[in-house]
Amino acid sequence: MAKTGATGITRIINAGKYSIKGLKAAFINEAAFRQDCILSVILFASAFWIVSDAQEAKALYFIALISGPFLVLLAEIINSAIEAVVDRIGDEYHELSGRAKDMGSAAVFLTLTYTAVSWISVILRVYVGI
Repeated sequence: MAKTGATGITRIINAGKYSIKGLKAAFINEAAFRQDCILSVILFASAFWIVSDAQEAKALYFIALISGPFLVLLAEIINSAIEAVVDRIGDEYHELSGRAKDMGSAAVFLTLTYTAVSWISVILRVYVGI
């Protein structure tokens, strides 16, 4: 891609267009991203329900609950970008290519783990009082 040299509001508008293009590409080309989007919608709706039952710190609980799915989507897009670049370079196996793909996958795993831990923590606090 050639640099456009755009500045100011034009640069911001162009960046927004590229971001939307990237989200569309992830949704169209990546099954894992589509699955994560569906799960995120379910979790966002559930977060409202859980927080409505909370007696304290509703805003903090809500942020804790919705940050996980957002981070999963972010990690999934970065992982897909890494995989696309590695696949663009070539099909033959290379240790560094494998390492890059594995690290991208690990990022997704860590965000899924964060999501599970934060949801379990909030649910235990709200419904069990732990």
